[in-house]
Amino acid sequence: MQQIFFNLILAIEGVGANRLRAVLTALGIVFGVAAVIAMLAIGTGAKQSILEQMKLIGTNNIVVEAVVLSEEEEETESDAESSSGKNGYTPGLTLKDAEAIQRVLPTIDAVSPEVVLTTSVIQSGKLQRTRVVGVTNAFFDLNNIEMGNGAFFNDYHAESGRPVCIIGEDIRAKFFSEAEPLGQLIKCGDTWLTIVGVLKRRMAKKENLDALGIRDYNSDIYIPIQTALLRFKNRALVTKSALRQNIGGDVVIVSGGDEPSVNERREESNYHQLDRLVIRVKDSDKLQATATVIARMLNRRHEEVKDYTIQVPELLLQQQQKTQDTFNMVLAVIAGISLLVGGIGIMNIMLASVLERIKEIGIRRSLGATRTDIVYQFLFESVIISLLGGLIGVLLGVFAASTIANAADIPTIVSTWSVLLSFGVAATVGLIFGIIPARRAAFFDPIKALRND
Repeated sequence: MQQIFFNLILAIEGVGANRLRAVLTALGIVFGVAAVIAMLAIGTGAKQSILEQMKLIGTNNIVVEAVVLSEEEEETESDAESSSGKNGYTPGLTLKDAEAIQRVLPTIDAVSPEVVLTTSVIQSGKLQRTRVVGVTNAFFDLNNIEMGNGAFFNDYHAESGRPVCIIGEDIRAKFFSEAEPLGQLIKCGDTWLTIVGVLKRRMAKKENLDALGIRDYNSDIYIPIQTALLRFKNRALVTKSALRQNIGGDVVIVSGGDEPSVNERREESNYHQLDRLVIRVKDSDKLQATATVIARMLNRRHEEVKDYTIQVPELLLQQQQKTQDTFNMVLAVIAGISLLVGGIGIMNIMLASVLERIKEIGIRRSLGATRTDIVYQFLFESVIISLLGGLIGVLLGVFAASTIANAADIPTIVSTWSVLLSFGVAATVGLIFGIIPARRAAFFDPIKALRND
Protein backbone atom coordinates (compact mmCIF):
# COMPACT_ATOMS: atom_id res chain seq x y z
CA MET A 1 0.00 0.00 0.00
CA GLN A 2 2.91 2.36 0.78
CA GLN A 3 4.28 1.77 -2.70
CA ILE A 4 0.91 2.49 -4.33
CA PHE A 5 0.46 5.62 -2.20
CA PHE A 6 3.96 6.82 -3.15
CA ASN A 7 3.18 6.35 -6.86
CA LEU A 8 -0.06 8.29 -6.34
CA ILE A 9 1.86 11.21 -4.81
CA LEU A 10 4.25 11.21 -7.78
CA ALA A 11 1.29 11.22 -10.19
CA ILE A 12 -0.28 14.21 -8.38
CA GLU A 13 3.03 16.07 -8.53
CA GLY A 14 3.33 15.24 -12.25
CA VAL A 15 -0.14 16.63 -12.97
CA GLY A 16 0.52 19.69 -10.81
CA ALA A 17 3.75 20.44 -12.67
CA ASN A 18 1.77 20.65 -15.93
CA ARG A 19 -1.54 22.16 -14.80
CA LEU A 20 -2.40 23.92 -18.07
CA ARG A 21 -1.76 20.80 -20.12
CA ALA A 22 -3.83 18.73 -17.68
CA VAL A 23 -6.79 21.12 -17.95
CA LEU A 24 -6.64 21.22 -21.75
CA THR A 25 -6.33 17.43 -21.85
CA ALA A 26 -9.42 17.10 -19.64
CA LEU A 27 -11.64 19.30 -21.85
CA GLY A 28 -13.00 16.31 -23.77
CA ILE A 29 -13.99 14.66 -20.48
CA VAL A 30 -15.42 17.97 -19.21
CA PHE A 31 -17.85 18.36 -22.10
CA GLY A 32 -18.66 14.66 -22.19
CA VAL A 33 -19.57 14.53 -18.50
CA ALA A 34 -21.48 17.82 -18.75
CA ALA A 35 -23.50 16.34 -21.63
CA VAL A 36 -24.24 13.22 -19.57
CA ILE A 37 -25.38 15.28 -16.56
CA ALA A 38 -27.58 17.56 -18.67
CA MET A 39 -29.02 14.62 -20.65
CA LEU A 40 -29.90 12.66 -17.52
CA ALA A 41 -31.37 15.79 -15.90
CA ILE A 42 -33.63 16.41 -18.92
CA GLY A 43 -34.64 12.73 -19.09
CA THR A 44 -35.37 12.50 -15.35
CA GLY A 45 -37.33 15.76 -15.42
CA ALA A 46 -39.39 14.62 -18.40
CA LYS A 47 -40.09 11.26 -16.75
CA GLN A 48 -41.16 12.97 -13.52
CA SER A 49 -43.43 15.30 -15.45
CA ILE A 50 -45.05 12.37 -17.27
CA LEU A 51 -45.55 10.51 -13.97
CA GLU A 52 -47.25 13.60 -12.53
CA GLN A 53 -49.50 13.78 -15.58
CA MET A 54 -50.32 10.08 -15.18
CA LYS A 55 -51.42 10.75 -11.60
CA LEU A 56 -53.60 13.61 -12.80
CA ILE A 57 -55.47 11.61 -15.43
CA GLY A 58 -55.53 8.30 -13.54
CA THR A 59 -54.58 5.00 -15.09
CA ASN A 60 -56.34 3.11 -17.89
CA ASN A 61 -58.71 5.99 -18.62
CA ILE A 62 -60.49 6.83 -21.87
CA VAL A 63 -61.86 10.37 -22.25
CA VAL A 64 -64.89 11.17 -24.43
CA GLU A 65 -65.40 14.92 -24.97
CA ALA A 66 -68.57 16.45 -26.38
CA VAL A 67 -67.99 18.64 -29.43
CA VAL A 68 -70.27 21.54 -30.37
CA LEU A 69 -70.13 21.67 -34.16
CA SER A 70 -69.82 24.99 -35.95
CA GLU A 71 -72.40 25.99 -38.55
CA GLU A 72 -70.07 24.91 -41.38
CA GLU A 73 -69.42 21.55 -39.70
CA GLU A 74 -73.14 21.04 -39.12
CA GLU A 75 -73.84 21.67 -42.82
CA THR A 76 -71.08 19.22 -43.81
CA GLU A 77 -72.41 16.55 -41.45
CA SER A 78 -75.98 17.17 -42.65
CA ASP A 79 -74.97 16.76 -46.30
CA ALA A 80 -73.09 13.55 -45.47
CA GLU A 81 -76.07 12.15 -43.57
CA SER A 82 -78.46 13.03 -46.40
CA SER A 83 -76.28 11.25 -48.94
CA SER A 84 -76.11 8.15 -46.71
CA GLY A 85 -79.85 8.06 -46.08
CA LYS A 86 -79.60 9.11 -42.42
CA ASN A 87 -81.75 11.85 -40.90
CA GLY A 88 -78.76 13.73 -39.48
CA TYR A 89 -80.24 13.95 -35.96
CA THR A 90 -78.01 13.25 -32.98
CA PRO A 91 -79.06 13.36 -29.32
CA GLY A 92 -75.56 14.40 -28.31
CA LEU A 93 -73.57 12.93 -25.44
CA THR A 94 -76.04 11.77 -22.79
CA LEU A 95 -76.31 9.73 -19.61
CA LYS A 96 -77.81 6.95 -21.72
CA ASP A 97 -74.52 6.74 -23.61
CA ALA A 98 -72.68 6.29 -20.31
CA GLU A 99 -75.14 3.65 -19.14
CA ALA A 100 -74.94 1.76 -22.44
CA ILE A 101 -71.13 1.74 -22.43
CA GLN A 102 -70.98 0.41 -18.87
CA ARG A 103 -73.70 -2.16 -19.52
CA VAL A 104 -72.42 -3.54 -22.82
CA LEU A 105 -68.63 -3.62 -22.43
CA PRO A 106 -67.26 -6.18 -19.96
CA THR A 107 -63.81 -4.50 -20.00
CA ILE A 108 -65.17 -1.35 -18.34
CA ASP A 109 -64.41 -0.83 -14.65
CA ALA A 110 -66.12 2.54 -14.06
CA VAL A 111 -67.72 5.42 -15.98
CA SER A 112 -67.72 9.02 -14.79
CA PRO A 113 -70.09 11.45 -16.59
CA GLU A 114 -69.51 15.21 -16.15
CA VAL A 115 -71.60 18.33 -16.71
CA VAL A 116 -69.64 21.58 -16.49
CA LEU A 117 -71.54 24.80 -15.85
CA THR A 118 -70.09 28.26 -15.27
CA THR A 119 -72.08 30.39 -12.83
CA SER A 120 -71.76 33.03 -10.12
CA VAL A 121 -71.09 31.91 -6.55
CA ILE A 122 -72.16 34.04 -3.57
CA GLN A 123 -71.43 33.56 0.13
CA SER A 124 -71.18 36.12 2.94
CA GLY A 125 -71.20 39.03 0.52
CA LYS A 126 -68.39 37.58 -1.65
CA LEU A 127 -69.03 37.02 -5.36
CA GLN A 128 -67.01 34.95 -7.83
CA ARG A 129 -67.55 33.31 -11.22
CA THR A 130 -66.57 29.65 -11.07
CA ARG A 131 -67.36 26.22 -12.43
CA VAL A 132 -70.05 23.98 -10.97
CA VAL A 133 -69.40 20.41 -12.08
CA GLY A 134 -72.06 17.70 -11.96
CA VAL A 135 -70.41 14.35 -11.22
CA THR A 136 -70.85 10.97 -9.60
CA ASN A 137 -68.56 9.55 -6.91
CA ALA A 138 -66.72 7.69 -9.68
CA PHE A 139 -65.25 11.06 -10.73
CA PHE A 140 -63.19 11.35 -7.54
CA ASP A 141 -61.96 7.77 -7.81
CA LEU A 142 -60.97 7.98 -11.48
CA ASN A 143 -59.09 11.25 -11.00
CA ASN A 144 -57.34 10.20 -7.78
CA ILE A 145 -58.93 13.04 -5.78
CA GLU A 146 -58.95 12.60 -2.00
CA MET A 147 -61.38 14.01 0.54
CA GLY A 148 -59.84 16.46 2.99
CA ASN A 149 -62.83 16.98 5.28
CA GLY A 150 -66.37 15.67 5.24
CA ALA A 151 -67.70 12.92 2.95
CA PHE A 152 -68.50 12.11 -0.66
CA PHE A 153 -72.06 12.00 -1.97
CA ASN A 154 -74.26 9.22 -0.63
CA ASP A 155 -76.89 7.30 -2.63
CA TYR A 156 -79.68 9.62 -1.45
CA HIS A 157 -77.81 12.68 -2.73
CA ALA A 158 -77.01 11.03 -6.06
CA GLU A 159 -80.44 9.63 -6.87
CA SER A 160 -82.77 12.41 -5.70
CA GLY A 161 -80.84 15.44 -6.89
CA ARG A 162 -80.39 16.98 -3.44
CA PRO A 163 -78.93 20.53 -3.23
CA VAL A 164 -75.57 19.50 -1.79
CA CYS A 165 -72.02 20.12 -2.93
CA ILE A 166 -68.33 19.35 -2.37
CA ILE A 167 -65.96 22.29 -2.73
CA GLY A 168 -62.31 22.51 -3.76
CA GLU A 169 -59.64 23.90 -1.45
CA ASP A 170 -59.42 27.22 -3.33
CA ILE A 171 -63.18 27.76 -2.87
CA ARG A 172 -62.82 27.03 0.86
CA ALA A 173 -59.95 29.51 1.15
CA LYS A 174 -61.95 32.17 -0.74
CA PHE A 175 -65.30 31.93 1.04
CA PHE A 176 -64.58 30.14 4.33
CA SER A 177 -61.12 31.30 5.38
CA GLU A 178 -62.26 31.92 8.96
CA ALA A 179 -65.12 29.43 9.33
CA GLU A 180 -65.81 25.72 9.08
CA PRO A 181 -67.49 25.16 5.68
CA LEU A 182 -69.19 21.81 6.44
CA GLY A 183 -72.92 22.28 6.79
CA GLN A 184 -72.78 25.87 5.51
CA LEU A 185 -74.83 27.13 2.57
CA ILE A 186 -73.34 28.57 -0.61
CA LYS A 187 -75.38 30.06 -3.47
CA CYS A 188 -74.55 28.90 -6.98
CA GLY A 189 -76.60 30.75 -9.55
CA ASP A 190 -80.13 30.71 -8.13
CA THR A 191 -79.65 27.55 -6.04
CA TRP A 192 -78.50 27.30 -2.43
CA LEU A 193 -76.29 24.26 -1.83
CA THR A 194 -75.28 22.65 1.46
CA ILE A 195 -71.57 21.83 1.71
CA VAL A 196 -70.96 18.19 2.68
CA GLY A 197 -67.23 17.89 1.90
CA VAL A 198 -64.00 19.74 1.18
CA LEU A 199 -61.45 18.13 -1.12
CA LYS A 200 -57.79 17.79 -0.20
CA ARG A 201 -55.63 20.22 -2.16
CA ARG A 202 -54.47 18.71 -5.43
CA MET A 203 -50.86 19.74 -6.11
CA ALA A 204 -50.28 20.04 -9.85
CA LYS A 205 -48.19 22.18 -12.15
CA LYS A 206 -50.07 24.53 -14.44
CA GLU A 207 -48.16 23.31 -17.51
CA ASN A 208 -49.26 19.71 -16.79
CA LEU A 209 -52.89 20.80 -16.46
CA ASP A 210 -52.69 22.78 -19.71
CA ALA A 211 -50.95 19.94 -21.56
CA LEU A 212 -53.68 17.48 -20.63
CA GLY A 213 -56.59 19.92 -20.92
CA ILE A 214 -57.50 19.30 -17.28
CA ARG A 215 -59.27 21.83 -15.05
CA ASP A 216 -57.81 22.94 -11.75
CA TYR A 217 -59.80 20.70 -9.41
CA ASN A 218 -59.06 22.96 -6.43
CA SER A 219 -61.17 25.83 -7.80
CA ASP A 220 -64.37 23.93 -8.71
CA ILE A 221 -67.62 23.13 -6.90
CA TYR A 222 -68.94 19.58 -7.33
CA ILE A 223 -72.58 18.55 -7.18
CA PRO A 224 -74.38 15.26 -7.90
CA ILE A 225 -75.03 14.98 -11.62
CA GLN A 226 -78.78 14.61 -11.07
CA THR A 227 -78.69 17.86 -9.11
CA ALA A 228 -76.99 19.55 -12.07
CA LEU A 229 -79.62 18.24 -14.50
CA LEU A 230 -82.65 18.91 -12.27
CA ARG A 231 -81.76 22.16 -10.54
CA PHE A 232 -79.36 23.85 -12.95
CA LYS A 233 -79.46 22.99 -16.66
CA ASN A 234 -80.32 19.94 -18.74
CA ARG A 235 -79.38 20.70 -22.32
CA ALA A 236 -81.10 17.53 -23.54
CA LEU A 237 -84.51 19.05 -22.80
CA VAL A 238 -86.29 21.08 -25.47
CA THR A 239 -87.50 24.33 -23.89
CA LYS A 240 -89.78 27.13 -25.10
CA SER A 241 -86.86 29.55 -25.20
CA ALA A 242 -84.92 27.15 -27.41
CA LEU A 243 -87.86 26.87 -29.77
CA ARG A 244 -88.28 30.65 -29.88
CA GLN A 245 -84.58 31.11 -30.69
CA ASN A 246 -84.50 28.52 -33.47
CA ILE A 247 -87.10 29.18 -36.13
CA GLY A 248 -86.53 27.44 -39.42
CA GLY A 249 -82.99 26.62 -38.40
CA ASP A 250 -81.97 30.33 -38.04
CA VAL A 251 -81.01 31.99 -34.78
CA VAL A 252 -83.45 34.78 -33.89
CA ILE A 253 -82.62 37.48 -31.32
CA VAL A 254 -85.63 37.48 -28.96
CA SER A 255 -84.76 40.60 -26.97
CA GLY A 256 -83.10 43.78 -28.16
CA GLY A 257 -79.35 44.25 -28.21
CA ASP A 258 -76.37 43.33 -30.28
CA GLU A 259 -76.01 40.08 -32.15
CA PRO A 260 -74.68 37.25 -29.92
CA SER A 261 -70.97 36.44 -30.15
CA VAL A 262 -69.70 33.21 -31.69
CA ASN A 263 -69.10 31.67 -28.23
CA GLU A 264 -72.57 32.69 -27.02
CA ARG A 265 -74.18 31.22 -30.12
CA ARG A 266 -72.08 28.07 -29.71
CA GLU A 267 -73.26 27.72 -26.07
CA GLU A 268 -76.89 28.32 -27.09
CA SER A 269 -76.61 25.59 -29.73
CA ASN A 270 -74.98 23.10 -27.34
CA TYR A 271 -77.36 20.14 -27.26
CA HIS A 272 -75.07 17.76 -25.32
CA GLN A 273 -76.50 16.67 -21.99
CA LEU A 274 -72.96 15.79 -20.84
CA ASP A 275 -69.73 17.62 -21.48
CA ARG A 276 -67.42 14.71 -20.84
CA LEU A 277 -67.20 11.00 -20.08
CA VAL A 278 -64.21 9.44 -18.35
CA ILE A 279 -64.10 5.65 -18.69
CA ARG A 280 -61.69 3.39 -16.82
CA VAL A 281 -60.72 0.06 -18.36
CA LYS A 282 -59.86 -2.92 -16.18
CA ASP A 283 -56.88 -4.10 -18.24
CA SER A 284 -54.42 -1.64 -19.79
CA ASP A 285 -53.78 -4.09 -22.65
CA LYS A 286 -57.39 -3.59 -23.77
CA LEU A 287 -57.31 0.23 -23.76
CA GLN A 288 -57.04 0.71 -27.52
CA ALA A 289 -59.50 -2.07 -28.36
CA THR A 290 -62.05 -0.70 -25.87
CA ALA A 291 -61.67 2.81 -27.26
CA THR A 292 -62.36 1.46 -30.77
CA VAL A 293 -65.53 -0.31 -29.61
CA ILE A 294 -66.71 2.82 -27.77
CA ALA A 295 -66.18 4.86 -30.94
CA ARG A 296 -68.33 2.40 -32.92
CA MET A 297 -71.05 2.45 -30.26
CA LEU A 298 -71.22 6.24 -30.13
CA ASN A 299 -71.08 6.49 -33.91
CA ARG A 300 -74.15 4.27 -34.14
CA ARG A 301 -76.01 5.94 -31.25
CA HIS A 302 -75.30 9.42 -32.68
CA GLU A 303 -76.51 8.55 -36.18
CA GLU A 304 -72.92 8.68 -37.52
CA VAL A 305 -72.57 12.35 -36.56
CA LYS A 306 -69.04 12.95 -35.27
CA ASP A 307 -69.94 15.34 -32.43
CA TYR A 308 -67.48 13.89 -29.93
CA THR A 309 -63.79 13.11 -29.59
CA ILE A 310 -62.19 10.07 -27.97
CA GLN A 311 -58.75 10.23 -26.40
CA VAL A 312 -56.63 7.72 -24.54
CA PRO A 313 -54.32 9.97 -22.47
CA GLU A 314 -52.21 7.09 -21.15
CA LEU A 315 -51.33 5.92 -24.66
CA LEU A 316 -50.53 9.50 -25.69
CA LEU A 317 -48.24 9.84 -22.67
CA GLN A 318 -46.61 6.50 -23.43
CA GLN A 319 -45.92 7.71 -26.97
CA GLN A 320 -44.53 10.91 -25.50
CA GLN A 321 -42.30 8.82 -23.23
CA LYS A 322 -41.04 6.80 -26.22
CA THR A 323 -40.22 10.02 -28.04
CA GLN A 324 -38.41 11.30 -24.97
CA ASP A 325 -36.49 8.02 -24.66
CA THR A 326 -35.37 8.33 -28.29
CA PHE A 327 -34.27 11.90 -27.65
CA ASN A 328 -32.38 10.78 -24.54
CA MET A 329 -30.70 8.00 -26.51
CA VAL A 330 -29.48 10.52 -29.11
CA LEU A 331 -28.12 12.69 -26.32
CA ALA A 332 -26.44 9.65 -24.75
CA VAL A 333 -24.72 8.82 -28.04
CA ILE A 334 -23.49 12.41 -28.36
CA ALA A 335 -22.23 12.35 -24.78
CA GLY A 336 -20.57 8.98 -25.38
CA ILE A 337 -18.79 10.33 -28.46
CA SER A 338 -17.55 13.30 -26.42
CA LEU A 339 -16.21 10.95 -23.73
CA LEU A 340 -14.58 8.76 -26.40
CA VAL A 341 -12.87 11.78 -27.95
CA GLY A 342 -11.83 12.91 -24.48
CA GLY A 343 -10.37 9.49 -23.72
CA ILE A 344 -8.42 9.45 -26.98
CA GLY A 345 -7.12 12.92 -26.15
CA ILE A 346 -5.92 11.71 -22.76
CA MET A 347 -4.16 8.74 -24.37
CA ASN A 348 -2.44 10.94 -26.96
CA ILE A 349 -1.24 13.46 -24.37
CA MET A 350 -0.07 10.70 -22.02
CA LEU A 351 1.87 9.04 -24.88
CA ALA A 352 3.50 12.38 -25.64
CA SER A 353 4.20 12.81 -21.93
CA VAL A 354 5.91 9.40 -21.83
CA LEU A 355 8.20 10.40 -24.70
CA GLU A 356 9.06 13.66 -22.93
CA ARG A 357 9.85 11.92 -19.65
CA ILE A 358 11.95 8.99 -20.88
CA LYS A 359 14.93 10.16 -18.81
CA GLU A 360 12.73 10.42 -15.67
CA ILE A 361 11.54 6.88 -16.27
CA GLY A 362 15.14 5.67 -16.68
CA ILE A 363 16.23 7.31 -13.42
CA ARG A 364 13.33 5.77 -11.48
CA ARG A 365 14.04 2.33 -12.92
CA SER A 366 17.77 2.64 -12.07
CA LEU A 367 16.88 3.58 -8.48
CA GLY A 368 14.83 0.39 -8.06
CA ALA A 369 11.36 1.23 -9.35
CA THR A 370 9.64 -1.75 -10.94
CA ARG A 371 7.60 -1.83 -14.10
CA THR A 372 4.49 -1.97 -11.91
CA ASP A 373 5.52 1.29 -10.23
CA ILE A 374 5.84 3.02 -13.59
CA VAL A 375 2.48 1.64 -14.69
CA TYR A 376 0.83 2.93 -11.50
CA GLN A 377 2.41 6.37 -11.84
CA PHE A 378 1.21 7.04 -15.38
CA LEU A 379 -2.10 5.28 -14.83
CA PHE A 380 -2.78 7.44 -11.78
CA GLU A 381 -1.94 10.57 -13.77
CA SER A 382 -4.45 9.56 -16.44
CA VAL A 383 -7.17 8.85 -13.86
CA ILE A 384 -6.49 12.13 -12.00
CA ILE A 385 -6.86 14.10 -15.24
CA SER A 386 -10.12 12.27 -15.97
CA LEU A 387 -11.50 12.91 -12.47
CA LEU A 388 -10.48 16.56 -12.75
CA GLY A 389 -12.43 16.74 -16.00
CA GLY A 390 -15.30 14.87 -14.36
CA LEU A 391 -15.50 17.40 -11.49
CA ILE A 392 -15.50 20.39 -13.84
CA GLY A 393 -17.96 18.54 -16.10
CA VAL A 394 -20.40 17.93 -13.24
CA LEU A 395 -20.39 21.63 -12.32
CA LEU A 396 -20.83 22.59 -15.97
CA GLY A 397 -23.60 19.97 -16.40
CA VAL A 398 -25.56 21.24 -13.36
CA PHE A 399 -25.24 24.79 -14.66
CA ALA A 400 -26.36 23.67 -18.16
CA ALA A 401 -29.37 21.82 -16.74
CA SER A 402 -30.41 24.88 -14.76
CA THR A 403 -29.95 27.14 -17.79
CA ILE A 404 -32.00 24.82 -20.01
CA ALA A 405 -34.79 24.67 -17.40
CA ASN A 406 -34.99 28.47 -17.17
CA ALA A 407 -34.48 29.30 -20.86
CA ALA A 408 -36.56 26.56 -22.53
CA ASP A 409 -39.06 25.99 -19.70
CA ILE A 410 -38.17 22.29 -19.64
CA PRO A 411 -38.23 20.46 -16.27
CA THR A 412 -34.78 19.16 -15.32
CA ILE A 413 -33.76 17.14 -12.26
CA VAL A 414 -30.09 16.52 -11.40
CA SER A 415 -30.04 13.34 -9.31
CA THR A 416 -27.27 12.01 -7.09
CA TRP A 417 -26.93 8.81 -9.07
CA SER A 418 -26.32 10.76 -12.30
CA VAL A 419 -23.41 12.61 -10.63
CA LEU A 420 -21.95 9.33 -9.32
CA LEU A 421 -22.41 7.73 -12.75
CA SER A 422 -20.58 10.62 -14.41
CA PHE A 423 -17.65 10.33 -12.00
CA GLY A 424 -17.55 6.59 -12.54
CA VAL A 425 -17.55 6.98 -16.31
CA ALA A 426 -14.82 9.62 -16.13
CA ALA A 427 -12.60 7.41 -13.95
CA THR A 428 -13.20 4.42 -16.23
CA VAL A 429 -12.27 6.42 -19.32
CA GLY A 430 -9.04 7.56 -17.68
CA LEU A 431 -8.27 4.02 -16.58
CA ILE A 432 -8.91 2.43 -19.98
CA PHE A 433 -7.14 5.05 -22.11
CA GLY A 434 -4.26 5.36 -19.66
CA ILE A 435 -3.26 1.70 -19.80
CA ILE A 436 -1.45 1.85 -23.17
CA PRO A 437 0.74 4.89 -22.29
CA ALA A 438 1.48 3.42 -18.84
CA ARG A 439 2.55 0.05 -20.24
CA ARG A 440 4.68 1.74 -22.90
CA ALA A 441 6.46 3.75 -20.19
CA ALA A 442 7.00 0.65 -18.05
CA PHE A 443 8.65 -1.36 -20.83
CA PHE A 444 11.30 1.20 -21.75
CA ASP A 445 14.84 -0.18 -21.40
CA PRO A 446 16.33 1.75 -18.39
CA ILE A 447 19.80 1.98 -19.98
CA LYS A 448 18.47 3.43 -23.24
CA ALA A 449 16.21 5.74 -21.23
CA LEU A 450 19.18 7.14 -19.30
CA ARG A 451 21.06 7.81 -22.57
CA ASN A 452 18.12 9.88 -23.91
CA ASP A 453 18.62 13.66 -23.90
